[in-house]
Amino acid sequence: MSLWTRFKRAIRSIFGGAISSLENPRLILEQNIRELNDQVPKMNENIATVKANVILLQKESKRLQSEVQTLRSKIKSAIQNGRDDIARQHAVRFETAQENLEKTNEQLAHATAAYDKAQQVKKAFMRERQRKIDAAQEALRASERAKWQSNVADALEKFEVGGIDQTHDEMIQRLDEETARNEARIEVALDSVDVQSIRLDEEAEDMRASELVNQMKLEMGLTESNEESSRISSEETETEDKTMGRARKKEQ
Repeated sequence: MSLWTRFKRAIRSIFGGAISSLENPRLILEQNIRELNDQVPKMNENIATVKANVILLQKESKRLQSEVQTLRSKIKSAIQNGRDDIARQHAVRFETAQENLEKTNEQLAHATAAYDKAQQVKKAFMRERQRKIDAAQEALRASERAKWQSNVADALEKFEVGGIDQTHDEMIQRLDEETARNEARIEVALDSVDVQSIRLDEEAEDMRASELVNQMKLEMGLTESNEESSRISSEETETEDKTMGRARKKEQ
């Protein structure tokens, strides 16, 4: 390998990498789509020019065909009238018109073939253009999806690094601790209340209410027999003694 070849390769490697780093694939694809769309009007203009040439040659061919046919009739008419001199004059023009007609028809054939080929080229170009545009648009959509996914990934990474995620967990833990402390305070407050004394007061109040009811029955003559009253009174006294005994044990 020559020194000059190696030098050119080194230059391409340096500047090629710099150019590649400056290229934005998204912008380049969007520019490519615009250029592909811009080529369609230019191609239509070229095809229209070819088509116009075909139309002009078709008109010229028809005109020459009519001229040839007219000169043929004049030659025959002059011959029939014995005017060979006039027939010879028309024959010269007839020969020239016929040659022009043949040339025009050849040009028309070439122009028609060129127009047909241009139409085929346009169809092929439009298919390839649409394929490239679809591929570019899909790549752009994929780029947008990747960009969104990158943003989501960045957010998740921030959570893991110790941003919102850490604060969120910390706040939940603090609320759980506060709830546990409040529940513990309630339990301690309930334990400090003399529940047994409250129950004894309630039973004593029931007993006084029962005695008052019995007195009312006695006054109304609705009291039970002495034996039954003694039994009920004995049971109530025994219940009261047991209750008081439990209270004294609780106090000790």
